Amino acid sequence: MESDKGKSSVEKYRLKQLVLELSKKRGRGTELISLYIPPGKPIHEVINALREEWGTASNIKSDTTRTHVQDALVKTMQRLKLYKKTPENGLVIFCGALPTNGLGSETIFLYEIVPIKPVQTYLYRCDDHFHTEILQEMLKEETLIGIISIDTSEAGLGLLYGDRVEVAEVLTSGISGKHRAGGQSARRFERLREMEVNDFFHRVGRHATKLFLEENRVSKLIVSGPGPTKDDFLKGEYLHYQLRDKIVAVIDTSYAGEEGIRETVMKAEKVLEDLRLVEEIKLVQNFLREVTKEDGLAVYGINAVESSLNQGNVDTIIVVEDINIITLRVKCKYCGREIIEYITRDEYIKRKQEILASACEGCQRLDYEVEEEDYIEYIARKADLVGARVEVISSKTESGIMLKNFGGIGAILRYRPRT
Repeated sequence: MESDKGKSSVEKYRLKQLVLELSKKRGRGTELISLYIPPGKPIHEVINALREEWGTASNIKSDTTRTHVQDALVKTMQRLKLYKKTPENGLVIFCGALPTNGLGSETIFLYEIVPIKPVQTYLYRCDDHFHTEILQEMLKEETLIGIISIDTSEAGLGLLYGDRVEVAEVLTSGISGKHRAGGQSARRFERLREMEVNDFFHRVGRHATKLFLEENRVSKLIVSGPGPTKDDFLKGEYLHYQLRDKIVAVIDTSYAGEEGIRETVMKAEKVLEDLRLVEEIKLVQNFLREVTKEDGLAVYGINAVESSLNQGNVDTIIVVEDINIITLRVKCKYCGREIIEYITRDEYIKRKQEILASACEGCQRLDYEVEEEDYIEYIARKADLVGARVEVISSKTESGIMLKNFGGIGAILRYRPRT
């Protein structure tokens, strides 16, 4: 199960990158095909439908557009013939003529995707862009959880969405302290304070209805806070009945408000065990524990992780999704001398040109083989060779920001290497 989760985060990263790339592509005219096939739909039915589309495309007036559309349909049908049946989650194919070097340089490209979730409906579109919206929806986390963290001084309202926690609102109560001012009777003071508490609870309930029901549709709700205030809030039924039905946990915390929301996420592991955010918190906490030990089983930074991978000593690699690095491998065709560099995307083109313009230090020639690869793809491929797990985490969470302080990548080791 552990390795499956690691694989899942890499697959999700790959899909994100591909969807981002495809969403930017444009064709000339309506020449780009988007095809979504749900699981269980017979492949031969899809091929027959595409044959009909090929016949219909013969009516397109523009010679270039007609040729491009028909060529894309033929290429798509050829690819589908390789399948005996539709994959378990369905199949998505994008195919069409895309320019490689300006107008007139169009080449037919085909992108084939087995999605991370089942395709729900059959879709065929021919347009000037690829329809990636369905894949974008798949990348969204399905579980949206609301959090209310309340005491008599303040209440925090937050949203937990996949790998992100958002503090949406903090309401101050204005409730008087428990000690009455001089000259007031104890009964009158207590009555006024009860009115203030009642007004505050009603205000929290109204804001919760707006945030969790009207502006967002939460599927679960957690109520937390120090002391009995949260219980009094719930007993008084200040929450909308639909929200009361969504409560999955009431949690004791040391704080309310913004700090209480963050503490709630940390303490609600059983409720949130399927959410990616909690997994990422655990991963980074484990990494930080090992880093701070004198003989801890952790390394960080690209070079240290690479070295440990080469020794076969890595159990788990944690990397932020926007590490934004390309692995460049340049090999001399004559003497075999090889250079591998990890370059940020901003510096990549300039550095690649510098290397290719420099003579090989081994034989002074200028003839190279060049390979380039997204760094996370590269590290995932190397990890597979030694049975290591790769976890790609969000860079927008507190855990991701912490990992960025260590170069955006760290590794938990299987054993401490000898020095």
